[in-house]
Amino acid sequence: MGIFHQSVCRGALAASLALIANPAFAKDADKPLDASAAQQPAPEASAPPSSGQEGDIIVTANKRAENIQRVPLAVSVLTPAALASAGVRNFQDIAKISPSLVVRPAEQPQNSNVSLRGVGTFAFGIGVESSVAVLVDEVPLAFQARAFTDLPDVERIEVLRGPQSTLYGKSASAGLINVITRAPTDTLHVRANAVVTTDNERGGNVSISGPISDSVGYVVSAAYNYWDGNVRNVYDGKRVNGRETINLRGKLRWTPTDTSSVTLSANYVNGNTDVGRPFIRVAPNALFRGQAGLTPAVVFPGVTISEKNQDVSNNFDARTKYSGGGGYLRTEVAVFGDSNLITVTSYDRFHLGDYLDQDDTSAPGAFGNNNQIGAFNSEQVTNEVRLQSASTKPFRYTVGTYFANLSFGRPFSRGPVFSLANWSATSKSRQVAGFAQIDWQFLPKATLTAGGRVQNEAVSYTFLDRLANNAFYSGHAEDTAGTYKVNLRYEFTPDLMLFGTYATGYKGQTYDLTTGFNLNRALAGPIRPERSRDREIGARTQFFDRRLTLNLTLFDTDYTNLQAQSIETLADGTQNYRLTNVGGLKTRGVELEGSARIGSDVTFGGAVTYLDAHYTDYAIAQCYPTQTAAQGCTGSPARQNLTGGRALQAPEWKFSLSGDYTPALTEKLRGIAQFNWQYQSSLNYGLRDPETFQPAFHIVNVGIGVRDADRRWEVVGFINNLFDQQYFASLVNTAGNFGNQRATQALLPRDFRRYGGVRLSVNF
Repeated sequence: MGIFHQSVCRGALAASLALIANPAFAKDADKPLDASAAQQPAPEASAPPSSGQEGDIIVTANKRAENIQRVPLAVSVLTPAALASAGVRNFQDIAKISPSLVVRPAEQPQNSNVSLRGVGTFAFGIGVESSVAVLVDEVPLAFQARAFTDLPDVERIEVLRGPQSTLYGKSASAGLINVITRAPTDTLHVRANAVVTTDNERGGNVSISGPISDSVGYVVSAAYNYWDGNVRNVYDGKRVNGRETINLRGKLRWTPTDTSSVTLSANYVNGNTDVGRPFIRVAPNALFRGQAGLTPAVVFPGVTISEKNQDVSNNFDARTKYSGGGGYLRTEVAVFGDSNLITVTSYDRFHLGDYLDQDDTSAPGAFGNNNQIGAFNSEQVTNEVRLQSASTKPFRYTVGTYFANLSFGRPFSRGPVFSLANWSATSKSRQVAGFAQIDWQFLPKATLTAGGRVQNEAVSYTFLDRLANNAFYSGHAEDTAGTYKVNLRYEFTPDLMLFGTYATGYKGQTYDLTTGFNLNRALAGPIRPERSRDREIGARTQFFDRRLTLNLTLFDTDYTNLQAQSIETLADGTQNYRLTNVGGLKTRGVELEGSARIGSDVTFGGAVTYLDAHYTDYAIAQCYPTQTAAQGCTGSPARQNLTGGRALQAPEWKFSLSGDYTPALTEKLRGIAQFNWQYQSSLNYGLRDPETFQPAFHIVNVGIGVRDADRRWEVVGFINNLFDQQYFASLVNTAGNFGNQRATQALLPRDFRRYGGVRLSVNF
């Protein structure tokens, strides 16, 4: 693999520090973002405190519109221009330009993982909530798989790092990703984008907004994307590892008075993916399921195993098919003179069917026809009511209530020869919470922020195992918990602010509803809640008339009762593998973001994260396939001790650096030259498993084009992965299917090989 040695990369980082920046600044530093994209808040109470000077970026991390340079949080903003420059067109690729974020895809979206600062959810049960919440227009997604689609009609994406449980609840114990879509406009506005690539991707989206009357505005958008994939199934000659998605979204906003608004939004998604996981390493003497004659040449006919393999041989159409829709009603009205009362009520329903060639071969006979078929069904209702004071007062408050009712269903079957399963499960959660946050500017330049949340959650489940004589289990549990945060910030000048934060996070209790659930697991009860304590200090700075921005954050977070897979000794003395509370994890590091504008037509931007994430207590962990006693797999049952080891999916270094040059060609035309450079140091997708080790890699994307001086249209030709560097989005050790002989599969990223294309944007 073409990679940089880590020391070389550190040298490049040191040389580039003055240009490291938040991607939000790289493209749109010459104009402020419209705070109305945060759902058009009514005047004053939700208005940004800044005056909208050149270079301002508006975020809603504190549930009110604020200048990002005055927000004492670790938050970065990703704009559509930055996403396009980095080759990001779907959710899982956001991590390319958000260095503290890692997104690991899987054969189907539910098994994918989103982690921030080395903390994520590494479990597959339907009742297990994410450590990183995903919201769209203030509404949390119940089902993380719901996020793994394209990103149409996006105004911006806010990535909040560290525990956000006080304002955003129990599924944000490690952070959250807030996707803000475009809002209705007061005049007719049309935006359209299209892309075609050399590797058979084609897509486009269109958004139309404008007024229906003086008090009613609308926005409607539609998007379609198709990519046939970068893996070939030699069994039938089809391309796999691709996707096809249709997204529809609409909003109506009614402003009956100057101090009130009502927004109604609806959305629909329909899509499918096909699955192909190439084998990149297989022992020559491996026998599939230990069966004589089932050698690699027999079970993968026509496939040449290598690190660059892009072929599979599957005799079952492995795929996912999903659809869903929902919407929300948001109201905002001025009350008590200068405060706003805001309500957000949402409904969402989603279905995903997954069909997997579980043996991943085209082996003859029954062993080569072992498949799994399942579905995920989710339904969610939420309601948030909050009262917010004016942003301009020295004493500001946000106080509110939150209610959510969520249900999941999961039918699942696998067989007919090995790893047999045939069960169905349901999981329900009801949450009621109250929260408050105050900002007190007790000195002209000093502000104290304090907030707290109390929440009560009731969870329940059913599990029917048809293979165990229709054994049926059910249970329920309830928990009340509190979280809080305290923050102090001091604004030395309008361009220099320092802050310190102490915050706690909470991830709710759950049940491990997966294959193997039995009476012992039922008697063990729910997995206890996971908690976190976060300490941060940071600086927000701007220099040279705001042409240079540097934002620095240092963080140190401890997680206790960490929810992860482990070996558990049950009340009757037996032991099994299950999701449970394994101990602790510490994550600490440094994040640096900023921007540099040189003249009127050159900008640089990027971000860098140094991360030290390790387990402080994980004494009983599963061994990886083929692990020996000499490699640390000991005891009965066999286990390994991960205490002190580096956390999964946590690279030590990660950065993104971008540049944009837009010289004037004529009075009405400007040229475009762009580059984006991404680097990630090594990480492990499995627990100390050398077969799932991903070495360091770097990716460079470039683009060149032309646009109208008023940005009414733009055409850019681009090459992504310019130097054709190969890396893997995920690695899976499947030696267990090959007599415990070496067998490793990979999920290939979108840019596994170099590709080019053209993107067109129209904006008027």
